[in-house]
Amino acid sequence: MTESNNIESILSSDVTIEPPEAFRAKARTSLESYQEKYQRSLDDPQGFWGDIARELHWFTPFEQVVQWDPPFARWFDGGTTNICYNAVDRHAEGARANKAAIIWEGEPGDTRTLTWRELHREVQRFANVLRRYGVEKGDRIAIYMPMVPEAAIAMLACARLGAIHSVVFGGFSANALRDRILDAGAKVVLTADGAWRRGSVLPLKEAVDAAVTECPCVEHVVVLRRTGNDVNMTEGRDVWWHEAEQQVELTCPAEPVEAEHPLFILYTSGTTGKPKGVLHTTGGYMVGTYLTSREVFDLRDDDLYWCTADVGWVTGHSYIVYGPLLNGATIFMYEGAPNWPEVDRFWDMIERWKISILYTAPTAVRAFMKWGDQWPAKHDLSSLRLLGSVGEPINPEAWLWYYRVIGGERCPIVDTWWQTETGAIMLTTLPGAHHMRPGYAGLPFYGVDAAVVDEQGNPVPDGTGGLLVIRRPWPSMLRTVYGDDQRYKDTYWSKIEGCYFAGDGAVRNAADGYFEVLGRIDDVLNVSGHRLGTMEIESALVSHPAVAEAAVVGRPDDLKGEAVVAFVILEGGRTGDADLAAELKAHVANEIGAIAKPEEIRFTGALPKTRSGKIMRRLLRKIAAGDEDFGDTTTLEDPSIIAQLTAKGF
Repeated sequence: MTESNNIESILSSDVTIEPPEAFRAKARTSLESYQEKYQRSLDDPQGFWGDIARELHWFTPFEQVVQWDPPFARWFDGGTTNICYNAVDRHAEGARANKAAIIWEGEPGDTRTLTWRELHREVQRFANVLRRYGVEKGDRIAIYMPMVPEAAIAMLACARLGAIHSVVFGGFSANALRDRILDAGAKVVLTADGAWRRGSVLPLKEAVDAAVTECPCVEHVVVLRRTGNDVNMTEGRDVWWHEAEQQVELTCPAEPVEAEHPLFILYTSGTTGKPKGVLHTTGGYMVGTYLTSREVFDLRDDDLYWCTADVGWVTGHSYIVYGPLLNGATIFMYEGAPNWPEVDRFWDMIERWKISILYTAPTAVRAFMKWGDQWPAKHDLSSLRLLGSVGEPINPEAWLWYYRVIGGERCPIVDTWWQTETGAIMLTTLPGAHHMRPGYAGLPFYGVDAAVVDEQGNPVPDGTGGLLVIRRPWPSMLRTVYGDDQRYKDTYWSKIEGCYFAGDGAVRNAADGYFEVLGRIDDVLNVSGHRLGTMEIESALVSHPAVAEAAVVGRPDDLKGEAVVAFVILEGGRTGDADLAAELKAHVANEIGAIAKPEEIRFTGALPKTRSGKIMRRLLRKIAAGDEDFGDTTTLEDPSIIAQLTAKGF
């Protein structure tokens, strides 16, 4: 047995699926077109990106496309623009003025539709509210809101003024909100009295009150009336959204800003426990989200596009608000949970609204699988023409279920890999150009020079796992960690010289060059000298008919280095026992090999997830190791699950 630094690809799909001819015939991009454009984007990035950028509005033309002083980039220097003007005014003042820009449904069933003209008016009016409360270009604004149209309006209003927004997911605790407000030095907080979630009210204003008592930088809190629950309003600081809007004008010109003017700060978890404020700037992010939205989702003027993320995450920034709106697409927004009041809520909305594009997370797909085929079968999903996956690698079983049950084998799936830091999609298939390979993200998007390398930065052979890196700058890349350039260098540019290191492992397929993302390298187990990606062991477990969902972590082991521990949810509420555990271990050994066989299987009714649906593997690792120091658990959706998970396994 040989030692290796490479991550082993142990379970991947050999299946390839061509896009339907009917889709391919009308698609924006062909295989030949992709190949030609991709090569040009590498050979002539100045010309390629300059041409794309000029499709948008610039108050002052840019003089240079890119300046690269590793690891710092500047895109479209000399140019001034405004992303809100490009995302709203261009459409409101043209042929799309009376077309729907946002269609929204609240969890209780209330609905709203905003045309481009109406969105334009609402954004201008709220920008004037911000101005009334002293907001100027460069000020930071914290947004802690439910999934309502006003969340998008708030983001666009900040961008209109050149203010920098920091959206904090509404599921985060008061302490997490406080830390983000303080780090950004936010002057104003935008929130709501509450948000609907599974029939109950999440008390957002209460969390804001607790947070801002320790935030002297906050001068005002603007509160949207959403749920009608009683809230405290501090005189001189707090103001109702609707009352503030009654006191301002309806017109507010967009502020021209430099291409490198900061657009937003979005916080991600850091290994030190201190959140990292990922900083994105205006021009490059605008161009990147504009092009990826158009090409990856094959956007059409008659599409109703639904990305199921929350605006508190980068997916919500790039592919709910900015990217689709820059293209004049009609976006659908939903406030609540996917299983309220029944587990077919998503399919019901797709049928009623005739949604044509669905972009969701593998975590959600696996939940839908667990709930059963009978729920989507109750609904007419024929309006769908394209499906997308985002957030983590999707296992082949979930991919095929999504393709068959939701897409009816007629909808291409775009499995996208990207990050908060990349700003826009980096690896994907283009739906009319490329075949699909379940379990593989696909090929690099235009301008993305991706590679799989070893610890020394040397490319590894195709079919061999390694570290996923990007070897040149791209327009939508983060510019720094807010207030900490050294942390930016250390976190993203120090592991592999001259490369952005994504933190993920990957393998490149020898047959077609497709990238299979293996997950975070800190989710890689070192078992008897073999480095195994947890995602692939999870895929093997889920392929067993008794298993609905699985999460795999490592436990320190004197003999093997790490032992595989699997937390397993069974289909239909079935109870696990020692016999089933033995069967599942044998199944993994048969699917992958004895090296990946779990040492221990723990059956559970649920996994520890954040309110955004991500599994908190840090907690699972501690539970598997018997470590009861769980640290901060405030982002857990159900803290009581920890007691269930500590039960002894088989």
